Amino acid sequence: MKLRVSAVQYDLHTIHSFEQFAKQCEHYVKTAQEYGSEFILFPEFITTQLMSIGDEHGQALTIQDLPDFTDLYIELFASLAKTSGMHIIGGTHVIRKGEHLYNVAHLFFPDGRVETQAKLHITPTEVTEWNMNKGDGLQVFETEKGIIAMLTCYDIEFPEIVRMAKARGADVIFCPSCTDDRHGFHRVRYTSHARAIENQIYIVLTGTVGSLPTVDFMRANFGQAAIITPNDIPFPPKGLLAEGEINQDMIVTADLDLALLEEVRERGSVTTWRDRRTDLYTDWS
Repeated sequence: MKLRVSAVQYDLHTIHSFEQFAKQCEHYVKTAQEYGSEFILFPEFITTQLMSIGDEHGQALTIQDLPDFTDLYIELFASLAKTSGMHIIGGTHVIRKGEHLYNVAHLFFPDGRVETQAKLHITPTEVTEWNMNKGDGLQVFETEKGIIAMLTCYDIEFPEIVRMAKARGADVIFCPSCTDDRHGFHRVRYTSHARAIENQIYIVLTGTVGSLPTVDFMRANFGQAAIITPNDIPFPPKGLLAEGEINQDMIVTADLDLALLEEVRERGSVTTWRDRRTDLYTDWS
């Protein structure tokens, strides 16, 4: 089975209304639709752009204000998924449960269903500056094109959680990310390659570009989308089906062949999934 995926290098810039945000998201979705994509991935924290709208005093909104946009966010992406016929991973959006904030990836199905995955590993900045809370469980999602998982940015740096997703059947990990400098970017990028090799899966990765001058901790972004494969003969030697131009507003698109994953798991130059030593360490299944 094959599926076509697109990943958005989302340009963060100051806006003045939710409608402007909606138009920008619609532009990317329509572009991916023109490419015939079946899945489109937006980056982590794209809705922080809404904080730049500001309040009646001209001051940027705070992270505490973002959950107020949840209904509009869900309505927008649910509508785009339905009209485009695509599965949309709408980046992440900050939601409130009780007194707690969570950074949550959302999967919008063409039939109107919405599934979520809270970020499981929270960076020090998210904790100290935004008082974010950790998600409490991993889910995988069945689609017409196979089983996928959504792991956000820092999550991909932990091999155990990706191994768990693969043990539950996921062949593709969608990783929305947001990094502000080269160090953070390369941590996420390099570990994405490692996870693809370890588990013989695809990783679809993207991040934010641009800047929000009025929004604290979103003033700088360093991002590049990549569609990452295992490193074996059926795939490109560098394990890259596609990658964007660093820090440019753009979309990258590629076809994922799930049959090739089964081929390398059975007859690859290395068979890292089959050869794991579950007698020595847990399978996390």
